[in-house]
Amino acid sequence: RAMTPHRNGTLSGKPLQEFVLEGFQGGLQTQALLFALFLALYLAAVLGNLTMIVVITLDARLHSPMYFFLKNLSFLDLCYSSVIYPKALANFLSSAKVISFGGCASQFFFFSLMATMETLLLAVMAYDRFLAICSPLNYPITMCPSACAHLVLGCYGGGCLNAILQTSFTFNLPFCSSNHINHFFCDVPPLLLLACADTAINELVLFGICGLIIVGTTLGVLISYAYITVTILRMRSGAGRHKLFSTCGSHMTAVSLFYGTVFVMYAQPGAVESMEQGKVVSVFYTLVIPVLNPLIYSLRNKEVKENWSLGPIHALHAAAT
Repeated sequence: RAMTPHRNGTLSGKPLQEFVLEGFQGGLQTQALLFALFLALYLAAVLGNLTMIVVITLDARLHSPMYFFLKNLSFLDLCYSSVIYPKALANFLSSAKVISFGGCASQFFFFSLMATMETLLLAVMAYDRFLAICSPLNYPITMCPSACAHLVLGCYGGGCLNAILQTSFTFNLPFCSSNHINHFFCDVPPLLLLACADTAINELVLFGICGLIIVGTTLGVLISYAYITVTILRMRSGAGRHKLFSTCGSHMTAVSLFYGTVFVMYAQPGAVESMEQGKVVSVFYTLVIPVLNPLIYSLRNKEVKENWSLGPIHALHAAAT
């Protein structure tokens, strides 16, 4: 029977109402094990990032540009994990594993929004460290509260622009071959595989925009830290060098983890052809990294570490009092 492509439709030409998220393969025991693992990681991500947000908000010692950006990073980690994993967890316990067309488009949009914003915010955080270390006298003026707010708003604007472009390009494709998405959430590579039209332009847009964002922000981070490294090495105080390297080391660790996995998934030609590898990589940057970020920053920053050493619940009480 000949295929009859229909915009946002199936082979029958009827409007496409839902997708099926195939997720990870395996029997009931495997699904139950994955559910328990993902639930534990998701709860750790929620608790860790919520604690960071509350501690930074309530502790007056942490009301500085660096912690303002860190609070926004925790907010993004919390949001984009929550865009994906409640639905993924529900699907582990369901045989249907369906998501509506509108729900898939919404999940795709907000995931693209949050991921792009985090990429840009990490670059902004590197710029903040560059100004603080290389231009300390002008730093309080340059990174005043309004400037910090404008930088974060710029990250939001860039994220919105990319999310709108990616969502409109992807969900205007005719889906007529299948409605089964070989993934555990609605992402662009598996969706492109379902289209019955030429996706060369879509892949070019994906590679071009994501490559531009990732390569551009990576260059910004590398340039910032090149200047930072030169400045630190010129310092005479060994204790001062150690303190600055420790502070910057937490950010470089977070940048390396996030940029490395996102580059593997989106900024290389042919990324859409490796879905099984893509699922594992996606778990890392959508769930494991949001779990690790609060630990990385709390263990390498003295002020946050003092609160976290008491435990998350006591940390909230200590910050409030």
